[in-house]
Amino acid sequence: MRPRGLDHVVWPVRDLDAAAALFETLGFTVTPRARHPWGTENRLVQLDGAFLELLTIGGDAAIPDAAPGTLSFGAFNRDFLARGEGGSMIVLESGDAAADRASFEAAGLKVFEPFSFGRTQELSDGTTREVRFDLTFVENPLDASLGYFTCHNLFPENFWSSAYQTHGNGVRALEAVVLTTDEPADQAEFWKAFTGRREMRATSLGITISTPRGDIRIMTPAAYGALFGDDMAPVEGNRLAALVLAGGDVEAIARRAADAGLSMDRVSEGLRLRAADAFGITLVFV
Repeated sequence: MRPRGLDHVVWPVRDLDAAAALFETLGFTVTPRARHPWGTENRLVQLDGAFLELLTIGGDAAIPDAAPGTLSFGAFNRDFLARGEGGSMIVLESGDAAADRASFEAAGLKVFEPFSFGRTQELSDGTTREVRFDLTFVENPLDASLGYFTCHNLFPENFWSSAYQTHGNGVRALEAVVLTTDEPADQAEFWKAFTGRREMRATSLGITISTPRGDIRIMTPAAYGALFGDDMAPVEGNRLAALVLAGGDVEAIARRAADAGLSMDRVSEGLRLRAADAFGITLVFV
């Protein structure tokens, strides 16, 4: 099976429009608000084949709880948001949900009941089209703090929009997702099975898995602090600490931030906006 690239990151926030406004201030185009059938609402930042899903719980949402063998997307993110904002789920691309399921089971991973859903999406010209997805949720046996699944986009021609993928700051790609954990090497087997990529780079800082779309970098909190300049409080399991965004005009982004009164600084990995100022995830521009 072809290795799976990054598809998107699920990012629960308490104030969806405020989070979208931050991205717009930094020069991103953000999609209009959409609602899932189970009550969560989102706005997206579409990049070159991957996207950021800013997510919140609708005010009148009736979120279904998980049943045995199932994972409730709404309940998982509701409970995550009760603990704080930030990255809750890492999603990889899929071309065949059944094949993903078989692959995960063959690797000895727990998978949940198949899940499919559709909704309408508003395009930049105001028209709407149907989008539909098959999701395959899988459990990381060493980490219950984050969610993991693959996403088969059944109507990509209706989902992706060149207008939404064009940003005033020039950012094009999600270059890397950065996770922190106490023992990165212990995570290797899960990530080999989840990504379908057997090869990975291991250093004293941690491990890096290069997928067909973006890297997954897993490191200790101490290594993360040395590279990204953030002190990380201990957490149980994994933390989605940072997103590295590539292709933009870094100097222009810095000026936009300064004009808006946002404090950005330069670290060894790029231009940084701290998680405390970015709804729970550090943003790094390169």
